[in-house]
Amino acid sequence: MTGYIEIEGMEFYAHHGCYETERIVGNKFLVDLTIEADCTKASETDNIEDAVNYQKAYELIKDEIQIKSHLLENVCKRILDRLYNNFTGIQKAKIKVSKLNPPMGGQMQKVSVTLER
Repeated sequence: MTGYIEIEGMEFYAHHGCYETERIVGNKFLVDLTIEADCTKASETDNIEDAVNYQKAYELIKDEIQIKSHLLENVCKRILDRLYNNFTGIQKAKIKVSKLNPPMGGQMQKVSVTLER
């Protein structure tokens, strides 16, 4: 049985960006995660050991988002790598990282990068 585990709207303060000032001052980032996994065993056993533990996924994302990067693409890839290295049973994962109020010389809410594996 295929299931989708989603954690949406995770908010972090981190230091990513191409400009040195972005990496010093920091900014708010939003992260959305969707994991496609076989949920058959977890749905039958009601045991967290048989599921993709979304609390653990959140903690991995929280740790990874604090590592400075120039590009959001790099942040997304590192998060996907950590998820796949820590969980068996992931069939597909999609991560979206959004930088709020990016310093681009105009008014906008956010800029986002989404990677899927």
